[in-house]
Formats: sequence, C-alpha cells, structure tokens
Amino acid sequence: MYLDFYGLKELPFALTPDPRFIYFTPSHTEAMANLHYGIESGKGLIVVTGEVGTGKTTILRWMMQRLDRTVLVAYLFNPRMTVPEFYQYVSSPRLLDVPRWENKSELLLKLGEVLESRHGRGLRTVLIIDEAHGLSPAVLEEIRLMSNFESDSAKQLQIILTGQPELRDVLNQPELRQLKQRVALRCEIRPLPNIEETGRYVTSRLLAAGAERTDIFSAGAVDYVFRCSEGIPRQINNLCDNALLAGFAAGAETITRDIIEEVAETFDLLPSASRGRQLGEEREQAARVFTASGRAELWAASAGLSGEAGGGAAGVAGAARAEQEREMEREFDAGADAPDADDVRGAFRRWDDKGDS
Repeated sequence: MYLDFYGLKELPFALTPDPRFIYFTPSHTEAMANLHYGIESGKGLIVVTGEVGTGKTTILRWMMQRLDRTVLVAYLFNPRMTVPEFYQYVSSPRLLDVPRWENKSELLLKLGEVLESRHGRGLRTVLIIDEAHGLSPAVLEEIRLMSNFESDSAKQLQIILTGQPELRDVLNQPELRQLKQRVALRCEIRPLPNIEETGRYVTSRLLAAGAERTDIFSAGAVDYVFRCSEGIPRQINNLCDNALLAGFAAGAETITRDIIEEVAETFDLLPSASRGRQLGEEREQAARVFTASGRAELWAASAGLSGEAGGGAAGVAGAARAEQEREMEREFDAGADAPDADDVRGAFRRWDDKGDS
C-alpha cells in the first residue's frame, strides 16, 4: 500500500524470516561462526539461544541456503511431538530419508547405515531443531542417544538446537545432565545494543527493499523505535511497518517520533521511564521545587511568625529552624533525584512536628 509513496520495491519490515533481509550484529556473526565451525569440524551438538524475535530462525535459513550440496539438512520447526512422532518425522523422505522400518530398533539400525555411508563418502548430515525449548525430556533423551552415531574421529550426525533462553533451563534439569555435557558449542543471539545499531538495522532493511532514500525515519523516530522495541528485531519490524502505513495515511514523507509513539501505544509497546536507556546513560536530575533563596525566605518567614507568637523564644526557634533547614538540605541532596512537591510537603510536616515537640 505504501510502497510507491516511499519509493520502495517491496515490504522492508515483513515479519517473515526472509534471509535476504538478514542483518549481522556481532552476536549474529558469532552465532554463524559457531555453526560453521561446528558443522565443518563435526563437533556434534550445538546450542543457539536468543530472546523471542532476535532472528534465530532467520539466521538458520540464511545458513541452510548457503550450505554446500554435500550437506544434508533435516529441519524440524515444530517440537511438540512424542518420541514415535519425532522418529517418524525425522526419518521421512523429505528429511533423513531412512528406508522403511517397523520398529525403533530397526529404525536406528537403518539410520546408522545411512549416516555411516554418508560419512564414509565425506558427506555431512545435520539435524536442526528450532524452538527446541519446547522439546519434552523424553525426546531430548532420544536426541542424546542419536548423538552416539559417530566414528573414531568425528560425529556422523550434527545436531543443532535453537530456542529461547528457557532452553538453558531445560538443559540444566538434573535428568538431562548427560545431554548438557555433550554440548560442544553454545552461543547466544542478543538484541540490538543501542540506538546507532538500530539505525543501521533500519537502513539496511530499507536498502534491501530497494529504497530510493534512507532518511524515511527521522533520528527521533529511530531513537523511540529502539526504546519501545528494546532492540528486538521483530518488534522493530512491527513498529516500522505500521509506522509506514500510518505515515502513508497521514501523507507524511518522513516518519517522526510522534508517529512511532502512536503506533507503539496501539501495540502496547510504550517504554517505561527507564526502559530503553542505554548503558551509562544517566537520568537527568529533576528541577528543585524551590531555589536556595526561596527556601531561605520560606524559613525566615516561618521563623518570623514563630517570633511574633513566642516573643523571647523567637531566637531559639530561629536557631532551631536554621538547623532544620540544613538537615533538610542534606536529606534532599542525599537522594538520587531532586524532591518533588510531595517530598517537600512531607519534609515540611516532619520538621514542623519536630519544631512543635
């Protein structure tokens, strides 16, 4: 709908894991290096974790498209299976293509023959299981046993488990400690770390979509996208796609922070006061309610009223008030932020109570 308006050839922020739009952050590069090294060296079991929407599936598809034809890949993306269903799926002609079998023992014998034959011819076989945090302990135990297919020098079956951070908790279960010990390589895909990286990510996707210009999103809009999305690519895509739609409807050639804020509110993605703050970024100190001279005048007026009411006790009251003012100043300065109106009123009541006692 908005492609012609913004000079685009295709949708730049679709939510599908299209490898053509992959953007390599340092953590994505590290994950890809681990996958390449693990498959090439026959390391066996590799674990890749990452928060929801950080691009795990995209990086897997990018890798599968570029593997040599000598590498046979079996990709499983729905882990909610029983053990029999798992073996039936993995051995299907579209995956490992194990010949007809009647029971588990027959399957394992024929699978061993297939893997040994391929390994002897210098071919590699890879089993990739996405969303692996959803695997049952029973299926994970079968995966551990499948990792026993090996020669004296290398694993005949490479297994890659990818999933959300909960996968770490799954592998830490006591009954799965044998599987955990067999993990040869482990890496984590992290969200985009800062506003600058988010800007480069947005620009990269615009260019991949054939954009005629890369300043469609203002600097303020990119800043707010990062704060709302917390650097998670899927959230960035969702915000930017809907912002382009809203901008087109409003006739806005540039996506501003106001448009992003409107979209973020619709999707319940508005940041909290502290969310999205970069490492080392400090919150600005709030302004004081009273200036130093204003506070002095306030205490002076209060001391004057006490003097009129108490006669000769005014000097003592004034001295007490002066000490109270200094203590109140220390209390305000000790806090991380300047006091607001409620803080000041509360402090006044405390000191008034002390003065009356």
